[in-house]
Amino acid sequence: MNELISSRWSPRAFDPEATVSDHELRTLLEAARWAPSHGNSQPARFVVGHRGTATFTKIFETLRPGNRTWATRASVLLIGCVITRDDRGDLPNVEFGLGLAMENIALQAVDLGLIAHMMGGFDKTAAHDTFSMPDDVRPLVAMAIGRHGDLEDLPEDLQAREQRERRRHPLSETVFTDTWGKSLFG
Repeated sequence: MNELISSRWSPRAFDPEATVSDHELRTLLEAARWAPSHGNSQPARFVVGHRGTATFTKIFETLRPGNRTWATRASVLLIGCVITRDDRGDLPNVEFGLGLAMENIALQAVDLGLIAHMMGGFDKTAAHDTFSMPDDVRPLVAMAIGRHGDLEDLPEDLQAREQRERRRHPLSETVFTDTWGKSLFG
């Protein structure tokens, strides 16, 4: 397996002094742009703000309290959205397209020596209203991007979460053949 995949994780300890350059941010968003999508519909759209900007603050204010405890130290916050229609009509599988774009950002971040943490914990309605999104746009996920910081800057419960062993379900529980539940990898 590619090391970019195995070394990717979602830390919360961001360096509050670090920055993400415009070049690095453009590289991350180019990686998103090249993600596969259903029928090449390219439904992913992003609202992005560097720390210290009004956009960053607006995104931060949509986050749930638990995410606010650490995301304030990120260099960049973004909201991943989907367009649900184009000139062909309603777009199918838009979540698939955004998910792949977000993963491309996360993997590109690893390659650049950055960290990224995706969050479902934000107020989607507030994000939609705050950024005056059209009716056919749906915000689905937020992301914090930056450089790794000090673990001690996090509350104790999050320090413990940062240090616990990463776990994934074994293939024997997730990959089936012949009938549901019959593992391909026994």
